[in-house]
Amino acid sequence: MANSDKITGKGIIFDLDGTLWDSSEQVVHSWNEVLAKRPETELQITIEDMQGYMGKTLENIAGLMLPDIPYELRMEIMRECCENENNYLLKHGGKLFPDLERVLDELSRRYELFIVSNCQSGYIEVFLEYHRLGKYFTDIECPGSSGLEKTGNIRLIAERNRLERAVYIGDTQGDCDSAEAAGVTFIHAAYGFGKIDHKVPEIGSLNEIAEAVRPFLDDLN
Repeated sequence: MANSDKITGKGIIFDLDGTLWDSSEQVVHSWNEVLAKRPETELQITIEDMQGYMGKTLENIAGLMLPDIPYELRMEIMRECCENENNYLLKHGGKLFPDLERVLDELSRRYELFIVSNCQSGYIEVFLEYHRLGKYFTDIECPGSSGLEKTGNIRLIAERNRLERAVYIGDTQGDCDSAEAAGVTFIHAAYGFGKIDHKVPEIGSLNEIAEAVRPFLDDLN
């Protein structure tokens, strides 16, 4: 498909964890390195724990993970975990979902692509840098950079890039709630970590995205 076929003003906004990649194993390892050095806790987290945290804000994760530790201290530990996480992922990367780059290449020829994730500053950049995927995306946003939660960041991406139509693809109930609150069509990545409590469009793999977004983004006769 030629670049002249790209539809302007219409875009696909992606969640990251559970939608484009799974970094659970790597993040667990990096966080446990930090936790093992902290005398305030004997906690070591599992991959199952991490997958339950995916999609939540860092403040919420800190509360779930370290509920008995005072707020300021738990956030200090969380910041240290996130810093170590970024450094670790920059060396090791994560697990991309099947056919990701081929799908992104095809989609980026027709639509503008974006990422909005509930993560610390630098996390999306590490994903893009390690796996060399930055060329497919127009813009990214996260609470660690903007100070906004996901609904606000979806709106910010749409406004900043003058999107007339957009869809948000994510895997959790929080993704769905945020997209709908932002006035953006939500498509459930049903292969990810979460379930949705009401009927929404869904995909079973990345290869289904092009067909799934067409009714919402293309001008159909």
